[in-house]
Amino acid sequence: MHFNMTQLGGFWGIVLLALDIWALVSIVGSNRGTGAKVLWALLVFLLPLLGFLIWLIAGPRAKS
Repeated sequence: MHFNMTQLGGFWGIVLLALDIWALVSIVGSNRGTGAKVLWALLVFLLPLLGFLIWLIAGPRAKS
């Protein structure tokens, strides 16, 4: 099967959208304060790829 670049770009766009939605749901459901939630959500919303990567590295914390 042959894919052109537009199809691959659309696929990765959908993957990024799904990851950003997952991040936003995790942010809203976290036990952080409202201010931190708003800042994380804005970062992920305004910078979808970079914001998600920063959140993935620095945002989620394991529940103890």
